[in-house]
Amino acid sequence: MNSIVKIAAAILIAAVTLPAQAAIRVLATTPEWAALTRELGGDKVDVYAATSAFQDVHRVDAKPSLVARARNADLVVAAGAELEIGWLPVLLRESGNARIQPGNPGNFEADTNLRLLEVPSAVDRSMGDVHPLGNPHAHLDPHNIAIVAAALSARLATLDAANASYYQGRGSDFQSRWQAAIVRWEQQAAPLKGVPVVVIHRDQAYLCHWLGLREVAAIEPKPGVPPSSSYLAELVTKLSAAPPKLILRNAYNDSKAADWLSERIHVPVVLLPYSVGGTPAAHDLFTLFDDTIARLLGAVK
Repeated sequence: MNSIVKIAAAILIAAVTLPAQAAIRVLATTPEWAALTRELGGDKVDVYAATSAFQDVHRVDAKPSLVARARNADLVVAAGAELEIGWLPVLLRESGNARIQPGNPGNFEADTNLRLLEVPSAVDRSMGDVHPLGNPHAHLDPHNIAIVAAALSARLATLDAANASYYQGRGSDFQSRWQAAIVRWEQQAAPLKGVPVVVIHRDQAYLCHWLGLREVAAIEPKPGVPPSSSYLAELVTKLSAAPPKLILRNAYNDSKAADWLSERIHVPVVLLPYSVGGTPAAHDLFTLFDDTIARLLGAVK
């Protein structure tokens, strides 16, 4: 009898300590949208990020491990606007998962909810890595994250109707905290308005637009095109005559060209996290912006 009681007790303990089954299995293409899904879904979601802040999301391999994740996913959360065009369509096709195909409730693209910057009137290969639907790096304006959060909360509630009130509550709580944070960030960042900066790629456009930073040059002559030595020499001449305050570099960018330019025009390079996990301090969406603004302010003092 004792042994039966012990076995029953062991089963009960195991049941209590096992994690609850997540209602929705999510594959997010980027760490920022993975972080937002966790904020909104809490313990009702199991989220896996396909990339890190140290990867160029334009260039990702649709590896078998990612295909397996997609095969079992209930929801794919992507940036959209063709940011993942080089690999996500392959992933979706190879997964054989009808739930997450475009047009189905299990396929969510953040950028479809936004008014994007830099929408070209025409696109051809000579323009470099230009996205025909507009600049897809929209998450560095927190106002965009608020818009996407509302749409994603509604999508989670649709997919898991039994827990709809849970998602609505978490969504409301997130919006309240997020709007208060935006007010704080914009007050802190006021000294950055009008500060001239050099960027590497077009992925700082929304940050510059939001904070009023003035982009005076880009290290890439065209989006996605590495700079030649002659182009960099032209930049040195141009920027020596009218120096910027900062050169902005993201966690995933190669540092060589930025450091080379910095040495010649005597302007500091500021490493920014770009996404959640890009720096040790940027461990969620709130601290992503905390750290970004702190690094910019620290560099202009």
